Amino acid sequence: MILKQLLERLEYEVVQGSDKIEITTLINDSRKVEEGSVFVCISGAVSDGHQYVADVAKKGAKAVIVQQDVEAPEGMTVIRVEDTRYALALASAAYFGYPAEKLHIIGITGTKGKTTTTYMIKSILEGVGHKVGLIGTIEAIIGEEVIPAANTTPESYTIHQYFAKMVEAGCDSVVMEVSSQGLMLHRTAGIPFEIGIFTNLGKDHIGPNEHKDFEDYKRCKGLLFQQCRLGIANADDRYFKDVFKNATCKVETFGFCKEADLRAEDVNLVSRPGYLGVAYHVAGVMDFDVEIDVPGTFSVYNSLTAIAVCRHFDVPKEHIQAALKKAKVKGRIEMVKVSDEFTLMIDYAHNAMSLESLLTTLKEYHPKRLVCLFGCGGNRSRDRRFEMGEVSGRLADLTIITSDNPRFEEPQAIIDDIKVGIEKTDGAYVEIIDRKEAIRYAITHGQTGDVIVLAGKGHEDYQEIEGVKHPMDERVLIAEILTELEEEQKK
Repeated sequence: MILKQLLERLEYEVVQGSDKIEITTLINDSRKVEEGSVFVCISGAVSDGHQYVADVAKKGAKAVIVQQDVEAPEGMTVIRVEDTRYALALASAAYFGYPAEKLHIIGITGTKGKTTTTYMIKSILEGVGHKVGLIGTIEAIIGEEVIPAANTTPESYTIHQYFAKMVEAGCDSVVMEVSSQGLMLHRTAGIPFEIGIFTNLGKDHIGPNEHKDFEDYKRCKGLLFQQCRLGIANADDRYFKDVFKNATCKVETFGFCKEADLRAEDVNLVSRPGYLGVAYHVAGVMDFDVEIDVPGTFSVYNSLTAIAVCRHFDVPKEHIQAALKKAKVKGRIEMVKVSDEFTLMIDYAHNAMSLESLLTTLKEYHPKRLVCLFGCGGNRSRDRRFEMGEVSGRLADLTIITSDNPRFEEPQAIIDDIKVGIEKTDGAYVEIIDRKEAIRYAITHGQTGDVIVLAGKGHEDYQEIEGVKHPMDERVLIAEILTELEEEQKK
């Protein structure tokens, strides 16, 4: 490929060399540079790619794309742009032959609900014959291939690589989670989103290496609605108008309020032994009844979002009803059978907003006790710990404080921060650092009619301690505990 072709949608300056040279690969990781590569110098949180110009030249790189002055050896082409992250996104699209333009792309942004909604949309569209790729917090799905996710929204090069594979696999559509950081770091720059969705906004992802303040968080969420054809928004969210104030797309809404284009009416909580669900009537631009095997108001919002999208694909209501009844997501209110006496579930709620939403929902089903087990991640905002402690202390009858991903912090220090929040309430709590032991305590102390939530880990199958991800899947831990308890009873 000629370098100039790679840069055809960018404004750039040739500082040294020529843009008419042949290049082999587009790379933004200096360790992967090979003969003939063009290397994009990204200034990251950990290292700055501009420092590796001499190193990549020795490995055979023919060109570098930079946003600041560098010393490059003679014979190397230097291309200067205003923002190398933005350049990487547009160059990646060109490198893979603009695969996004061959797909219907649906992007979902919001503090919570993104993951569940992506799977609901995928399920509904596949029910009427679409082949749908998925990119999200848990995994990327490309035909039969499933790739575990490192970030909610991958780096732009990876996104276009996935798009290209999806086109090759025969996909006609993609549903993807679009994080505020992904938008802020231009990972989705240049993608022609057909539909952009706003679920809701809460005060999360504010702190070191994330967003400097809530205004910046709101602004970044709004960027999606400057690069999509149609924006579909939760009209009930208090920040809806802030997020859409600079939108350039057509806008439709969903929610409970009478102004919403698509509305939920006559909501009923459905409760049977071992089953929690919700039923409601869809009104406004569509008209039918829905029942979902996932409890609560946020399940109504998630399903309304999916319906609002699939309406534009002309999906018959019978297919929507059937698909929503089947849709399940790993780690999102995932029921795990451990007893005939009480209910246990795993959920990814890992901030105050999502935990409050989850616990408030479950309280509406009037459990005998609501038990909440959770910890907080290390090297993240301490405010999250105080807030989650206060939420659980206020809403749960018993909180079991344990470890999440301590990273480079002492687990006890994190637990002590959580206790600061919980002690502002009258909530009862116990603290058990080891997560398996904490889960064992929850199971062995479960009472008839209890609802027990293991919050924070969800789909994750590891625990990160001092930079190392150790295998830890709560489903496996539960199975081990049940086996151990059975063995103990035999003795």
